[in-house]
Amino acid sequence: MKLVIAIVNNDDSAVVASALTKENFIVTKLSTTGGFLMVGNTTFLIGTEDKDVDRVKQIISKYSKTRTHQASTTESFGRGLSEGALAQDVSVGGATVFVLSVDSMDKY
Repeated sequence: MKLVIAIVNNDDSAVVASALTKENFIVTKLSTTGGFLMVGNTTFLIGTEDKDVDRVKQIISKYSKTRTHQASTTESFGRGLSEGALAQDVSVGGATVFVLSVDSMDKY
């Protein structure tokens, strides 16, 4: 058995959860914050059989999109502003997926 931990951008979380549950995966959804932008994410916990891990990863990959976001920069703190120092484009979204082996699982 495996535990899939997937950190997904909030903008994609509803469609990822829907696609996973549509294929009968049981999903636990946690609201999380992370990254240097400190934006909201959703962390999914998905317990599944070893043979189904690739399908879970395919679904997450299909519905997790990378997008460009304009972020403020801190490079000008204490030095004044230079041209173009107010914002920069950064890539956000997509998903980070961890797969862990599970020694046992009990449901009470």
